[in-house]
Amino acid sequence: MRKSKNKRVIPGFGLSFGVTITMLGLIVIIPLCSLVVFSAKLSFPEFLDTITRPRVLSSYAVSFFTAFVAAAIDAVMGMIIAWVLVRYDFPGKAIMDGIIELPFALPTAVAGIALTHLTTTEGWVGAFFQKFGIKIAYTRLGIIVALVFIGIPFVVRAVQPVLEKIDIQYEEAANILGANSRQTMFRVILPEILPSLIAGFTMSFARGLGEYGSVVFIAGNTPYETEIAPLMIMSKLQEFDYASATSIALVMLAAAFVILFINAWLQSRASKIVSGIA
Repeated sequence: MRKSKNKRVIPGFGLSFGVTITMLGLIVIIPLCSLVVFSAKLSFPEFLDTITRPRVLSSYAVSFFTAFVAAAIDAVMGMIIAWVLVRYDFPGKAIMDGIIELPFALPTAVAGIALTHLTTTEGWVGAFFQKFGIKIAYTRLGIIVALVFIGIPFVVRAVQPVLEKIDIQYEEAANILGANSRQTMFRVILPEILPSLIAGFTMSFARGLGEYGSVVFIAGNTPYETEIAPLMIMSKLQEFDYASATSIALVMLAAAFVILFINAWLQSRASKIVSGIA
């Protein structure tokens, strides 16, 4: 018997594949290649000198440290928020679910200005913490606050669909077998959501590394203290030093590729662990 051909929903593989490659080339590949082209205007010693200047290295350290801490906070708080949205019904749940995506729709500059006004010593939040000697605005703590704000939707939206698919009967079975709440959480639920939690953490971390609009206002931009790498790139562009700007950006691009590679590896490992437990 002749095998029946699978009917394609979108006919014309060649045309659709060509459109895909063209869009990827115009939107992703060509802009990324331009970084290499502009950076190639510098010799290798000049490139190394540009990306290893003390002020540039300090900006890398500030960006990576604050983005990592913010992503870790997002992972914990985002998982809790996703749990509440999935497992509980309460008045205003739909509104809260919609507000989670507000950082996606809100211009980052608006978020930065609003957070700065709230966290200065004269703002509502800043004045409260000032009583305990804690300064938020114009410090690294302020940068972390801004990055938590713009990164938490990634974790919530990554974990929430997985939690919705977990049958509550697994938890009931664990309780019947004598597991307490902590054991049920760490041995039944967490292994299931771990790959998505890692994905949300990684996306939040990557977004934090490249964030500019919401950070530049609240950071204070003090050299060697609160100056982030994207600000260094903008400073070089304003000085028309395109080669230096693209060199710094090329380092950030390489870091992004490393983060994506680690994310894929961690998700693969986590999926294998979950499959082994199952």
